[in-house]
Amino acid sequence: MDWNQIEGNWKQFTGKAKEQWGKLTDDDMAQIDGDREQLEGKIQERYGKSKEEVKKEVDEWSRH
Repeated sequence: MDWNQIEGNWKQFTGKAKEQWGKLTDDDMAQIDGDREQLEGKIQERYGKSKEEVKKEVDEWSRH
């Protein structure tokens, strides 16, 4: 799926993102507001993963 579609419909995707990354809070989701860089940063912060790991995870997640 194109990231522009995710960004434009972020509220619909927040549930799916929280299923994938359960440590993200509702406040995180509101702050991210569809911004991929914000999403990747929050995942790095919550899970302690590298930027490369997170980028790959988000790429895979956004394809579904």
